[in-house]
Amino acid sequence: MKETPLSNCERRFLLRAIEEKKRLDGRQTYDYRNIRISFGTDYGCCIVELGKTRVLGQVSCELVSPKLNRATEGILFFNLELSQMAAPAFEPGRQSDLLVKLNRLLERCLRNSKCIDTESLCVVAGEKVWQIRVDLHLLNHDGNIIDAASIAAIVALCHFRRPDVSVQGEEVTLYTPEERDPVPLSIHHMPICVSFAFFQQGTYLLVDPNEREERVMDGLLVIAMNKHREICTIQSSGGIMLLKDQVLRCSKIAGVKIAEITELIQKALENDQKVRKEGGKFGFAESIANQRITAFKMEKASVDTSNIEEKAEEIIAEAEPPPEVVSKPVLWTPGTAQIGDGIENSWGDLEDSEKEEEEGGIAETVILDDTKMDTGGVSDIGSQGAPIVLSDSEEEEMIILEPDKNPRKIRAQTTSAREKAPSKSQVKRRRKKRTAN
Repeated sequence: MKETPLSNCERRFLLRAIEEKKRLDGRQTYDYRNIRISFGTDYGCCIVELGKTRVLGQVSCELVSPKLNRATEGILFFNLELSQMAAPAFEPGRQSDLLVKLNRLLERCLRNSKCIDTESLCVVAGEKVWQIRVDLHLLNHDGNIIDAASIAAIVALCHFRRPDVSVQGEEVTLYTPEERDPVPLSIHHMPICVSFAFFQQGTYLLVDPNEREERVMDGLLVIAMNKHREICTIQSSGGIMLLKDQVLRCSKIAGVKIAEITELIQKALENDQKVRKEGGKFGFAESIANQRITAFKMEKASVDTSNIEEKAEEIIAEAEPPPEVVSKPVLWTPGTAQIGDGIENSWGDLEDSEKEEEEGGIAETVILDDTKMDTGGVSDIGSQGAPIVLSDSEEEEMIILEPDKNPRKIRAQTTSAREKAPSKSQVKRRRKKRTAN
């Protein structure tokens, strides 16, 4: 573990604050940081938050062969992992001295204290026993890893349920949770570690040191104890000499803190068991506090629907009137248009030049008897008021031309949409030919 050393100015500032009995987070000398326990959807999974230090605990089990010298006892295995996700100072893939020390302390605190009845884990003596594995992952490091890890380990063990088994002769039957309810572990007591940091060669004492206080401390004393004030293990590191009165004083403080933490753990386990029995929502997502960006839920707000009409009339009366909208604006420029509500669409308007070409094309398609050209059909008009109708079979458009007062026989030609309209130059050439004739 390669930590960035503190500067002399930071070190002097921290030591000066400790001498004045002040801490960076505003706590008193013997105050513990806030502890928060949340459970996952599976049994044996929990997250313990000690201030900003977070540890994930996961318990698993499997049937294995017992040890030769303990044929009727189950196996307990503890593993703590320190990854760079918790702090960049931790080196991945390598067991540091800190990691070895923490794992040994956890084994002495939980396994050697006989907090779990290992004989109840035996299925068939000498053949099959349960191996209970406790994996602890440090998610965030802000000091006092051992206290948070010990709380996470004992909480996960108390919350865990192993599958039920039955033995008939030499056959061992393992039942799923749907077939039989899982069985909790037999736990005698709950040992918990409490850490004490010493400064100025034991002159000053702090409970639950954070990460910066651990960098300037001279020594560390860890006491593992249960709520019955039975000491499970004691470890002192740092090379400082402690007096008997100092150790007794720390043990009394640890007894008070462990009683409070044990009560908190029992309440958390009872609440989780109550929610699971009632069929409520549980898991890490439900434990996230509301009004946060990472929250997956929101509180339901009650809506009063008694006076909706009166409130709506008041809102309409107080509101400003809508602005007047011109329904039919006048477009002075041909060929322009606007798109929107209440505005006419004039995309079909033609320019002057286009109108002349279309008029010239229509004039060529309708010709009286004086003009000689190929005709598609001849029609006689008996009455004076009847119009001449030219229809397009493909576009189905009707063009009505008003006839003269004295109509004659008229030849009409239907224009097809596929034929191209004559251009201006062709119209001029035909007119010249007519005048020449």
